[in-house]
Amino acid sequence: MTLCIGMSGPYVSNVQQLLARLSLYRGPIDSNYGGGTYAAVKNFQIAHHLPVTGMVDAATWEAMFPDQPAPVSDFQNKPLCDRCLGLTGSFETSSYPPESFCGLAGDSDEMGISFGVCQWNIGQGTLQPLLQRMFEEHTELARSIFHENFDVLAKLGSAGMSEQLAFARSIQNRFQLLEPWRGMLLTLGRTPEFQAIQSDAAAATFKAGLVLCGRFGVTSERAAALMFDIITQNGSIVPAASNAIRDSIQKLAPGSDNEIARMVLIANSVADASAPDHAADVRSRKLTIAQGAGAVHGRYYDLEEMFAIRLTSFQI
Repeated sequence: MTLCIGMSGPYVSNVQQLLARLSLYRGPIDSNYGGGTYAAVKNFQIAHHLPVTGMVDAATWEAMFPDQPAPVSDFQNKPLCDRCLGLTGSFETSSYPPESFCGLAGDSDEMGISFGVCQWNIGQGTLQPLLQRMFEEHTELARSIFHENFDVLAKLGSAGMSEQLAFARSIQNRFQLLEPWRGMLLTLGRTPEFQAIQSDAAAATFKAGLVLCGRFGVTSERAAALMFDIITQNGSIVPAASNAIRDSIQKLAPGSDNEIARMVLIANSVADASAPDHAADVRSRKLTIAQGAGAVHGRYYDLEEMFAIRLTSFQI
């Protein structure tokens, strides 16, 4: 698995420690792959006559740690639904897992607060059920995070939408949540219990995505990820785009690359049907999935390496 900007964890810490010993890195050993680590990796690659990418790929890792196995994605043995959620959640929050489960945004879209790996929010009523389940199933843990504010949130669940939105807007400033609310919600997002609740909430989206796969005759894990992302970001595929996709698919020549060609058609058709100010973002996300790799919001993605999402047919 390639390590790159935005990642975190013990592999990154190992890289930072090595680069610090070589006097190439002068930042904190914080397990976060930021610009300082990126620059230090480039200097290491220059010194070892490697391609200068700023990313720790297999060749760079081998040069750094010749006696240690290369990093392996945590998603290797997870169900396909979790792998699709990990990818789309990273797009939604501009953070790689597990930090993507803590994605937190204010009221810039008039949804009050958006939180979690799929940016569930107050305005659409998608965040409240997740919080309620957490409070009911893991009450003591939730109380240990929110303390006196636990009752405030619990009571808010029975309030009207206007009151809920007013509260959400009262605890932020210029779309940035204020402390202690920001820290408390981030802590909640880092608990395995709330991450599991988020994963369960994504199951319906995954099933709906498989239905779309059947509609357009795509069968790969990568196609399942594409449809999951379409439903999360775009709601579904609008009828006009569906018709255009079917017409184009009929013209495709059969062959081993037909699956990729179908996904590219779907990706471009969904982007073309999007609002003009969102089309470029939609296209970059969808084509990255269809083609298996790419950059979205300045972050690098390789679906197979990072999320174990392959071109092989999915098994459910």
